Amino acid sequence: PVLVANRGEIAVRVTRTVHALGLRSAAVFTDVDAAAVHVDAADVAVRVSSYLEPDAILEAARAVGAAAVHPGYGFLSENAAFARAVVDAGLVWVGPPPEAIELMGDKARAKVLARQAGVPVVPGLEGEDLGLEEIGAFAAEHGFPIVIKAVAGGGGKGMRVVRSDGELAGAFDSARREAKAAFGDDRVLVERYLERPRHIELQVLGDTHGTVLHLGERECSLQRRHQKVVEEAPSPVVDPDLRMRMGDAAVALAKACGYVGAGTVEFITTGDARDFFFLEMNTRLQVEHPVTELVYGVDLVAHQLRVAAGEPLELAQSGLVPMGHAVEARLYAEDPANGFLPATGVVRRYREPAGVRMDSGVREGSEVTTAYDPMLAKVIAHGPDRLSAIRRLDRALADLELVGVATNAAFTRELLQRDDVRAGEQDTGLLERVLGELDTTPPEDLLPAAAIAAYLHDVAHVTVTPGPWRRRFDGLGEVRVSATEVRSGERTWTWTARNLGQGPDPFPKSLQLRIALDGVSRRYVAAFDGDDAVWVARDGFQLEARTERAVRSGAGALAGSLEAPMPGTVLLVHVANGDQVKEGDVLLVIESMKMELAITAPTAGTVEGLELSVGDRVTQRQPLVAVTEA
Repeated sequence: PVLVANRGEIAVRVTRTVHALGLRSAAVFTDVDAAAVHVDAADVAVRVSSYLEPDAILEAARAVGAAAVHPGYGFLSENAAFARAVVDAGLVWVGPPPEAIELMGDKARAKVLARQAGVPVVPGLEGEDLGLEEIGAFAAEHGFPIVIKAVAGGGGKGMRVVRSDGELAGAFDSARREAKAAFGDDRVLVERYLERPRHIELQVLGDTHGTVLHLGERECSLQRRHQKVVEEAPSPVVDPDLRMRMGDAAVALAKACGYVGAGTVEFITTGDARDFFFLEMNTRLQVEHPVTELVYGVDLVAHQLRVAAGEPLELAQSGLVPMGHAVEARLYAEDPANGFLPATGVVRRYREPAGVRMDSGVREGSEVTTAYDPMLAKVIAHGPDRLSAIRRLDRALADLELVGVATNAAFTRELLQRDDVRAGEQDTGLLERVLGELDTTPPEDLLPAAAIAAYLHDVAHVTVTPGPWRRRFDGLGEVRVSATEVRSGERTWTWTARNLGQGPDPFPKSLQLRIALDGVSRRYVAAFDGDDAVWVARDGFQLEARTERAVRSGAGALAGSLEAPMPGTVLLVHVANGDQVKEGDVLLVIESMKMELAITAPTAGTVEGLELSVGDRVTQRQPLVAVTEA
């Protein structure tokens, strides 16, 4: 079999192609993922201690008699030592040669090679001992702004934009510290910083017979915190001439590093895309590869597997012409209305939309934790032109039924509906600049809809007379429902509802309802957790209404208690009960999905109700500690 050394949606996607080629598949999983979708998708699965342990992965491959290892992306996919270990074990490595991974993984060496191959490179300096003095001299020659980057970096780690002499020393020190912490390597390089650039990347394919070609470009300029949110192919600003020039550069670089398999050469361009410069090369499959597959009608994973088996590519550059347009949205378990903090929970209902491609790693009943990356799925739409593809993606995000875990679906819809995005007028800083303009607040009709769903559920399952009915929801207040009206605070609506579900149970754990509020009828999805909570969703928006508990203990019983804004693990505890603190003092630190969040004192006072220790796990909105004013 082919062992897929990954998890989530990419493991499911690779397994699908493995089976399509008539091969058997093997998966690996940790205790957290024992019931995951990728485990059941494979023919056989082996428990491992970690996806990051090369020895454990190789032992799993031996246990199932695997002939090849596909690393997916992330984890060990760009680990040259792991690639060598796979080859040394007598297995087929479905990826580029370890030497190419090692060479292109070093940003400084990669830039040198790019220059030698004739690929345009952003003016900059790199070297083993590049220091503050050399960086200052570069800035004096080329002017500000400049960017300091970690040599071994990625994902925005160890990167600082510097706009003046006064910022230089601090940015240099902080970039090195972050690089050391993230990658174990504090070396940095410096480059000219392009204002409002576009991020455009070229997909390359190479075989062991000397053929290297490209499959056009993808644009990935819509980013938040240097992480891609929406990707598309082709780019709205790349014409055939520029595509040929960028493609030739990408192929030249791939040949120069002896590349085999699927890889991506990333470029940064000026806003009008007249000039382009080499950024880096990703020596693996990219998250956004489906848009290329839909536009060029290929299966990149199938080509990876065939190339790894020694077969020549059966593609010709002249025959690779883009057809239509494709746009991909990454669906993350995060709460945009709560500062994009990680979200957890159980997927209470899951129904995929029609007319688009879904690469998903979850299903109904999946538990989403903070143990791994928050990306749950990808929604990819294809159309004859760019606006058609965007409209289809927007509709799919509205129709997707993923209830029980907060996601960025509604946020992404808001982004896609902007005039500048629809016009293709985007750059890598656009999303950060317009965040405040994107309304992620759930519409007000979700609360009465949630109360109506809970009321109907109670009528069907509990001894409840048809009104009046009322319930206090945690953080949302009291809602009252009668047979004809629903009231929240000072607002009253008339209502009617129809159950759109079918089956013997009139109110299963999840269903569709048609609810009319003041005569405006909409379709809602509802899910239930006994009498404790109800989730309602429509058009990508979601609301969790959890029954308020009358009795609380610990910090929750105290006035001024501070709640966890996200689920996670207690990383640090700086105080003890009885301590006197000042406003702004850090009380404790929570870590979730590689993000740290400090819980600070809202006022001066005394610490009370603290019952947590380092290592304790906390849920979202869990009372943590209270500060009683002096």
